Amino acid sequence: MGSNSAEYDGTHEHGTHEHGTHEHGTRERGARGRTGHGTTGVGRRDLIKRSAALGLISVPTMSFLSACASGGGDDQEKAETGKKTAKNPLGVNDTAKLEFVLFDGGFGKEYAEDAVKVYEKAFPGAKVKFSATQKIQSTLQPRFNQGTPPDLIDNSGAEQMDMGTLVGKKQLADLTPLLDAPSYDDPGTKVRDTLRPGIVEMGQFDGEQVWILYYAYTVYGVWYSQKALDSLDEQYPETWDQMLAVCAKAKKKGMAGWTYAGKYPYYLPFSLYPMIGKVGGREVLDAIDNLEPNAWKHPAVKACFEAYYELQQKGYVLKGTPGLDHIQSQTAWAKGDALFIPNGSWVENESANVMPDDFDLAVSAPTGLDSSDKLPFGTIWASGGEPFVVPAKAANAPGGMEQLRIMLSEASSKNFTGKVKSLTAYNGGTDGIELTPGLKSGVAALDVAGENVVNPRLQDWYVQLQKEKIGVSGIGEMMAGRATPAETIKKIQAFADETAKDSSVKHYKHQ
Repeated sequence: MGSNSAEYDGTHEHGTHEHGTHEHGTRERGARGRTGHGTTGVGRRDLIKRSAALGLISVPTMSFLSACASGGGDDQEKAETGKKTAKNPLGVNDTAKLEFVLFDGGFGKEYAEDAVKVYEKAFPGAKVKFSATQKIQSTLQPRFNQGTPPDLIDNSGAEQMDMGTLVGKKQLADLTPLLDAPSYDDPGTKVRDTLRPGIVEMGQFDGEQVWILYYAYTVYGVWYSQKALDSLDEQYPETWDQMLAVCAKAKKKGMAGWTYAGKYPYYLPFSLYPMIGKVGGREVLDAIDNLEPNAWKHPAVKACFEAYYELQQKGYVLKGTPGLDHIQSQTAWAKGDALFIPNGSWVENESANVMPDDFDLAVSAPTGLDSSDKLPFGTIWASGGEPFVVPAKAANAPGGMEQLRIMLSEASSKNFTGKVKSLTAYNGGTDGIELTPGLKSGVAALDVAGENVVNPRLQDWYVQLQKEKIGVSGIGEMMAGRATPAETIKKIQAFADETAKDSSVKHYKHQ
């Protein structure tokens, strides 16, 4: 990947979107990190596109939805299963062909090609057809309809196939056999027990079956320069009183406490939501995701909104922030105009061309209120990206799952992290690799969090509600000083109620 953001113009390190269309139908023309502006709409960091890149949501077209509904076609013959042994726990037919289609994005294809070589070595009699494309939907949609899909797919990018539709039409295989199989490195440990928190749950829709395996792993939180914090002779603040004190000190030195993507304030939840979870407990976030009546009126939501509003009221937010986009706010932050910014782990690559060499990038879990918080300091939001699926009508589903089992080995995970500067779903695989400062800090933050990792689902369950309504109309207006926390909560609760009552929207619930 390198450090030059121009290398991945139109994609970023999450595998991601090409110059596709927004849901508004506008054409995106690759807002490069250097230019500071997207050319249309929300630009390259548009959340719906980034979420698609992360594998959290997808951007289906009507033609795909209707085509999927038709099904039909001549189904391909399934390969006979092989004998299950300790070395072959999924019963792969050692002479059956395997077809693997990868999304060709910011992560490149080398990591997958390396994992394919391991499969070929294990099954020398099997022919593997591996290909990478940016056009997942247009390439594979007809094959799903004909009943002749590949055996393993990295369903990512701007042309990601709609997950809800694939699951709803029973077009994906349940990955439970893979998760219950012994891990590649230790026959005494199941694959599911080697995964990072939240990965299994993210692959579930309604019930216990797991339809998707998210391979990459993103850490969200409050990003800062350790050098800048050291220059203030301060530690990262764990309580809100400490946060206000650090911001006051920064202000005296001519530095704002915070900035954020003012034009796209749905970045604020990357630290605000886990703070709500820390203060009130996971059940508050679950109630919000479940669109429960009055979920937003919980005292923890009120307390956290008031805390953020206080940053604005006390002048601790960089002047002009509401008018900045993601690149402009990140650039101001990287130059030292502001100390803290809420973001995801892609910020290390995306800001590489404006970040000084001695910046010493770090991430922390959000600051809490005080010792009465339900969860300990360190509670952080982290979740999966790069969704891999095995089609229900795959000719060699056991082979597709075995290829994933190989990818979830320590060696394959290390190979991915070393090559693309991102963590994987495998809980480990970083020993002996020279990690970049941000990645090292992300690993440390996950170690501190332990089991206290939260994964709010609004941004992949209800994109418009999260992005335009809660983000722009709600939190954005409050942080610009145009609405009080009380007014904002009332407004957001109304938006959530409206979505809950909308029968045209598919509703999800935490299991």
